[in-house]
Amino acid sequence: MGVSGAGKTTVGLEAAALAGVRFLDADDLHSPANVEKMRSGIPLTDEDRAPWLDAVAASLRDDAPCIMACSALRRSYRDRLRQDAPLTAFVLLRATRELLAERLAGRTGHYMTEQLLDSQLATLDDPEDDEVVIEVDAARSIESLAEEIAAVFDRPVLE
Repeated sequence: MGVSGAGKTTVGLEAAALAGVRFLDADDLHSPANVEKMRSGIPLTDEDRAPWLDAVAASLRDDAPCIMACSALRRSYRDRLRQDAPLTAFVLLRATRELLAERLAGRTGHYMTEQLLDSQLATLDDPEDDEVVIEVDAARSIESLAEEIAAVFDRPVLE
């Protein structure tokens, strides 16, 4: 989880390969209308996200075990996902605004641009003590992040 540019897809693909599980990208579950809004630089509302969160939750439930790249920025979004997939653990890829902006500026062919970065950072609810959220520094190498995330699958069920 994390804001756009944190490395969710890149790290998630590598971690899924290491863990031997399926990789899913929640971005693929957005409606065409949501994609067009974001492409136009318009932040999504909670109303826009509701059907998307339902689809993400269904994928987490039906495709487990898996690693999914998903923003899951608000606590309420994470709670919604846990309703259908209660064993979901989140890994927050935390990065500075500068690093995120640099990555987004270098990105081509994706609808999420630097234009939406500040709204995403403002939307991000820091994990609370009662949540299962592992925080990692997104500035680390893809390989080290992927290894740490893949290792979660070797642990007993998270409490």
